[in-house]
Amino acid sequence: MTVSTSVRAVTGPGEGSDLALAREGDGAAFGRLVDPLRRELHAHCYRMLGSSHDADDALQEALLRAWRGLGRFAERGSLRSWLYTVATRTCLDLVEARGRRALPVDLGPSSERAVVGDAPLAEVSWLGPYDDAGLGSGPAAPEARYEQREAVELAFVAALQHLPGNQRAALLLFEVLGFAAAEIAVMMDTSTASVNSALARARRLVAERVPSRSQQRALRELGDARLREVVTGFATALERGDADALVALLTEDVTWSMPPLPHWYHGIGPVTDFATRVPLTTCGSWRHLPVRANGQPAVACYLWDEAAGAHVSWSVNVLTMRGELVCEVTSFVGAEHVALFGLPAALP
Repeated sequence: MTVSTSVRAVTGPGEGSDLALAREGDGAAFGRLVDPLRRELHAHCYRMLGSSHDADDALQEALLRAWRGLGRFAERGSLRSWLYTVATRTCLDLVEARGRRALPVDLGPSSERAVVGDAPLAEVSWLGPYDDAGLGSGPAAPEARYEQREAVELAFVAALQHLPGNQRAALLLFEVLGFAAAEIAVMMDTSTASVNSALARARRLVAERVPSRSQQRALRELGDARLREVVTGFATALERGDADALVALLTEDVTWSMPPLPHWYHGIGPVTDFATRVPLTTCGSWRHLPVRANGQPAVACYLWDEAAGAHVSWSVNVLTMRGELVCEVTSFVGAEHVALFGLPAALP
């Protein structure tokens, strides 16, 4: 693979000696070069691919490509820009091979009544949650439009999945990471005109699908104390099977979805019917731990397992806030999602 460089900045003063050592085959020196950028590169891969597990694979492959191709890195460009070039092209290869990731709302209309015994759809590639620990709270660069945590919010990442790979990459590199269109053209081996065209199309679709008020803004307006009350109230209502307490936390137009289960619910009536008939009554005993996912409040759920003699990890419920109420619950069902956050596999 031929990797182009950007012309944004020269290699930093602390990188020169490690770069020389890495080019001579010193793996530890290469690690020192890439480790400060690993977290933000992983977030970029998640935004591109919609899956933490795919992001793991993409980052590993990108760093392997960078290690093997280090001799082609020209020091007139920044190492960061070059690594983003490699990571973006790696993700574009995976997008082409694996397709886009979906949420239940992408597959069909909502259900008016609870579907008991809903079965997972294994043939669908599902969007997954993201552990945003370690991401900065502000923009990645002065030129960036989105804050780093804004750019991992569920609505934003879900909207990205509806874009072709080149539009997705152009939008992220320009709006989230602050690269110029000319730089992106070099990184993607295309023309500046093509980048600008891709950006225009991507912006239109994102504007249609992403709320104007980001979760970061909503959470700042809500305040930490009230947010803790909402999250605690949500978890407590589930543990106690208290439908009234749960409903009091929800907007009238709330939605609840549970990938990989295909059915989803919209509106306080259908959501109440689902919550009452499934998690609050028929599932059994719950335990919960508060977490943060995708820049949003979340609750890791544990369900009693008689064979294990414990509450075992079950799902990560990501909450989307509007004012002081929850307007969307996205329950990512699967122990593998809970493991992403470094949480225990079981609770008493």
